Amino acid sequence: MLEPTTPPNRATRRVRTWLSTWSPILPLLVAEFVVWLGFGALLPVMPLYFTEHGVDFRTLGVVIAAWPAARLVGEPIFGWLADHTRRVPLMVIGNVGAGIFQFLPLALVGPGAFIALRGLQGLSTAIYDPAARGYITDATPPERRGEAFGLYGAAQMGGLLLGPAFGGLGAAAFGGISFVFVFGAVSSFIAAGAIALRVREGVPTARARSTITGLGSTEFPGGPRPIDDHRQPSQPESPTGAAAATTPTSLLNRLLLSAILLNIGGNFAAGMYDVVWSLFLTSLGAGVELVGLTFAMFGLPILLFSPAFGRRADRGGVLPYLIVGGLAPAITGILYTFIGDPRLAVPLILVEASGFAMLNPVLFAIVAAGSPSGRSSTAQGIYGAAGTIGFVLASLSSGFLAAANIRLPFYAFAAVMLACLIGSLAVGGRALRRVGRGRQGPP
Repeated sequence: MLEPTTPPNRATRRVRTWLSTWSPILPLLVAEFVVWLGFGALLPVMPLYFTEHGVDFRTLGVVIAAWPAARLVGEPIFGWLADHTRRVPLMVIGNVGAGIFQFLPLALVGPGAFIALRGLQGLSTAIYDPAARGYITDATPPERRGEAFGLYGAAQMGGLLLGPAFGGLGAAAFGGISFVFVFGAVSSFIAAGAIALRVREGVPTARARSTITGLGSTEFPGGPRPIDDHRQPSQPESPTGAAAATTPTSLLNRLLLSAILLNIGGNFAAGMYDVVWSLFLTSLGAGVELVGLTFAMFGLPILLFSPAFGRRADRGGVLPYLIVGGLAPAITGILYTFIGDPRLAVPLILVEASGFAMLNPVLFAIVAAGSPSGRSSTAQGIYGAAGTIGFVLASLSSGFLAAANIRLPFYAFAAVMLACLIGSLAVGGRALRRVGRGRQGPP
């Protein structure tokens, strides 16, 4: 006698619904996690490795700046290319290149070699990132993009959270710091393979002018409209009616400019911390283990809260998350300079990272709202390249400031972040109030 089948419990149904909901971008999220696993293993030891091989403070800033400088040049170009050709090959090529140039500092040692290799790694990343973010933009409806990019940030920070542990264990088991460079390269190669095998796209965006609808869809739980299973991610819907009236027709619009300004401030933080953070903590007496722990702790709030903040911003508006997310890093940047025990950095990091967990998904949602139809990767490329201006400026200036006083870069970052937040709110104006409320404000 056949046993009656038991209906799946609520938890199982929720997992199945979640997987079905995000299936168009899930392979890319997994690949992003793998990339950042390798990056997270390398990040805490990279400045220490460079300084151990003859790089002084001022030159370290140049080495760190080479990566975003290459992105500054490359992202607009490859973003435009991603909108006019297939995105998957670009994502694969970018990850393969990043893996190669992440490994080579073990073989090519010296300030000149480090600068060149960091630049080539940045150029490889510039090939990958606009294509990936444009893919996510076109694969999700406007009212769920904050949550989608929250998941994207969570995937990155999940890798950053676990990466230092993998790097530390591998270095202890396989003979030192060289392991983390090899591990980072292998992670990029694995991500390239996952994208090549699992990410699917249709006709390039610039050539697509219509979508297939009404052929069976997956409903978002509680969402206002479905993702069409048969619509390719690289084929955005042509806006009609009210949506067409609020969709920007030019890349020069308030929403994109507002996101760019605040992205400059956020990337100024990244450039500053890449140069001085490990050295700042070691100056307070921290060991490599504590340095690695701080990088992991930065990833924890973003991993846990970024999707939720993105989902709430999709439903209630981005403005509160923009303001609080911009203020938290600026305030903690100043507070770091008052600590004498390096262990006190950990709770401050949790506050700072919670700010970025709010800020990052809403910035991506604003960029998506400010992207003209068929130009999502181009907009993402411009957004990313403009943000690297902050990274480059921070990388170059932080080395000089740290040579005078290791705390000066923190004050510089706080001032820049506050100025960018004020400028972003002024430029965005009323348009920001409408993003995430079921409609997009006029550009």
